[in-house]
Amino acid sequence: MTSTTLVPSSEIAEAVEYRRNFAIISHPDAGKTTLTEKLLLYGGAIHEAGSVKARRAQRHAVSDWMELEQQRGISITSTVLQFSYANYWINLLDTPGHQDFSEDTYRTLAAADNAVMLEDAAKGLEPQTRKLFEVCRMRDMPIFTFFNKLDRPGREPLELLDEIEQELGLTTYAVNWPIGMGDRFKGVFDRRKQQVHLFERTAHGSKEAKNTVLDIDDPRIEELVGQNLYEQFREELEMLDEIGPKLDLEMVHAGQMTPVFFGSAMTNFGVELFLDAFLDYGLKPGSHESTIGPVPPTQEDFSGFIFKLQANMDPRHRDRVAFIRVCSGKFEKDMVVNHARTGKNVRLSHPQKLLAKGESL
Repeated sequence: MTSTTLVPSSEIAEAVEYRRNFAIISHPDAGKTTLTEKLLLYGGAIHEAGSVKARRAQRHAVSDWMELEQQRGISITSTVLQFSYANYWINLLDTPGHQDFSEDTYRTLAAADNAVMLEDAAKGLEPQTRKLFEVCRMRDMPIFTFFNKLDRPGREPLELLDEIEQELGLTTYAVNWPIGMGDRFKGVFDRRKQQVHLFERTAHGSKEAKNTVLDIDDPRIEELVGQNLYEQFREELEMLDEIGPKLDLEMVHAGQMTPVFFGSAMTNFGVELFLDAFLDYGLKPGSHESTIGPVPPTQEDFSGFIFKLQANMDPRHRDRVAFIRVCSGKFEKDMVVNHARTGKNVRLSHPQKLLAKGESL
């Protein structure tokens, strides 16, 4: 869809610079919706993270808005949530992990600039994650890896990195590194700032985690984490620095290298560190192919494409919603656009913008 509505190029260029979007891909039960909730929590879009479990006593996840999702405790539709963080506008595309609804995920990935591959640290790569990874690879999409559930027993971090390199052909770069695992999980080391983040658990991870930040050479670290765990952590860190690859953003943006993060979405370990790094490393909106050639995001004319249609969300109404990815220009209510396939003009008189604010959508 295109329109001749013009916006000053300087305003568009600034909007492009401070805008990021990503879709989360994972196998069912890897913690995708929980991670989504925690990202919204740290982004200030919600004040208390909900639960994906089907229990009456717990808040439901904001992104699982359908009654069926709340009953079954799984995501079955794609949800686009927008929030601001550190002067950036972030569009988060929460997608179904269950294979019965994977077609919805395939369509949604067409609208994403980046992908976050979420893995259970105890299980590693799983079938549905592999399938969705191949979809991302076909688009040369930047992929960020988050190993979840470090507060539970799991596989060795080096083993998890090796699996990605051997089976997916991606070069891995550990942006942060875990200190312990399971009951011994004490936090993560941020390689970007050379700081150790020691976290306190919160009730069900519903609030932002308080953390203690120490420089890597602070002598208190050994006392706080224990001598054996500290020595193991320093040995692994030395190995990463000596034989591990260096971060190459060109390779990241080409989908050849994946920045890797460790943490626990349920207890908030490493979530904020991931968000901070993603803003620096993530690919900003770029050009999109069209019937008239590539359309740069800084073009003043409005253009966009529909990546998904959804209907019958409310059984009491004959509803129908089209999800549009804005590629250039500025979307405005009641604007008249030209539908490229039919050549007809269409007035967009009923726009809906989903903001994750407070308790309701």
